Amino acid sequence: MRKFAVALLGLALAVSATAASKKVIQPKDFPTGRPFSPGILVDDTLYIAGQTGTDLKTGQLPEDFDAEVKQCLDNIGLILKEAGMSFDDAVAVQVYLTDMSLFPRMNAVYTTYFKEPRPARTTVGVAKLVGTARIEVTVTAHR
Repeated sequence: MRKFAVALLGLALAVSATAASKKVIQPKDFPTGRPFSPGILVDDTLYIAGQTGTDLKTGQLPEDFDAEVKQCLDNIGLILKEAGMSFDDAVAVQVYLTDMSLFPRMNAVYTTYFKEPRPARTTVGVAKLVGTARIEVTVTAHR
């Protein structure tokens, strides 16, 4: 009987895993033709690809770091909105900085977007990001 219960549980898990649907979240302002999706929604969890502070209209990064952080988070906000979510739904955030001395400035902007209770966060210093980006942020959100 126990073997049957274990087999039945395994079957139920396999069926539920395949039943989970993946939906691409592609805001209309985002570039297409990239080798990744801006966001993937699986059931009620949204996985947002690393976003930089690139202006979606001009393709340029702001010279001012605070403006770069704001644009990065605004880009994330568009993906969240397209998925029917907001910054309040974020549960985990990963921040990548090319210069850890910019951490306090990043944090000052970050806390205007993510309110209490703030999501779990990891901040990592990296040698280089795409182009001249100084920040990249990924988010996992759940509704």
